[in-house]
Amino acid sequence: MKKALITGISGQDGRYLAELLIAKKYVVIGLTRSKKVTIEKLPKKLRENIELVEYESFSQESFIKILNKYSPNEIYNFAALTSGEHMYLNPENIMEVNAGLVHKILEAIRQVDKNIRFCQASSREIFGESLESPQSETTLKKPRSPYGEAKLHADNMISKYRNQYDLFLTSAILFNHESPRRGPHFVTRKISSAAAEIKLGIRKELKLGDLNTTRDWGYAGDFVKAMWLMLQADKPDDYVIASGKAHTIKDLCEIAFSHLDLDYKLYVKEDLKISRSNELVTLVGDIRKAKTILNWSPNMTFEKLIKNMVDHDLKEHKKIMKNNNVQN
Repeated sequence: MKKALITGISGQDGRYLAELLIAKKYVVIGLTRSKKVTIEKLPKKLRENIELVEYESFSQESFIKILNKYSPNEIYNFAALTSGEHMYLNPENIMEVNAGLVHKILEAIRQVDKNIRFCQASSREIFGESLESPQSETTLKKPRSPYGEAKLHADNMISKYRNQYDLFLTSAILFNHESPRRGPHFVTRKISSAAAEIKLGIRKELKLGDLNTTRDWGYAGDFVKAMWLMLQADKPDDYVIASGKAHTIKDLCEIAFSHLDLDYKLYVKEDLKISRSNELVTLVGDIRKAKTILNWSPNMTFEKLIKNMVDHDLKEHKKIMKNNNVQN
């Protein structure tokens, strides 16, 4: 049986990947800085099928000990501070976690077992101010945020270690990927949750930024499968993982609200003052390389993804309302 280590296992991607690997009969070890916090976040069924191991994120010694003890075949790194406006409050910490942590894992692999295969969850934010669209693996990387800069630094270290030490190291350049497990501060969940709340009479409107903002949104479950395929390939390489299609926030609203027989125009208020600065070109992924070499392509459509998220949030809000009524 293969063994896989997953950092950031309590997040959206970590959970989907853990479920995929368990189905493939892997032994799954989740690395966490706090077992207590992670246990609270994971569903019981998943907790029962993985082993959680605490580690010191800034300790080289900690990673070396873990690799020596568990002898994993594969490592997937999802541990990172997320992007968004808050990343500007502590850019040094962003670099330390999103880049420094990767360096420590690479060095531990080099010292302990050069046969370990490693996949890094990189980001489309490494493209930043690039003028090419769609973006591929060869597109100029020019990040314009601390998050993107840290991710690019990690990618560069992976490339250097791969070439210098002949290691099986890969970077998955992930475009926006969503699911019902997405955090509530992401715009997809803001919209799916608000649509459900409005349908149930919990709230009356939703305020958003520029509705014409475009994104390449895919399904997180599809994306983690691509990462697994990257570590099953004959040679290590980096891949853009995306849906390959661009949609506007307006498209997202229309699908989410119409799924509940609502007209989003009656409830969504556009406020350009809260919009993030626009990209110079449309950020949409060129996934031809992943299709050709990995035989991977996304299965879930954008429309189905958004409807699934709305259904999930409607169910959750109904459950909350029922519990509140029982308590009252």
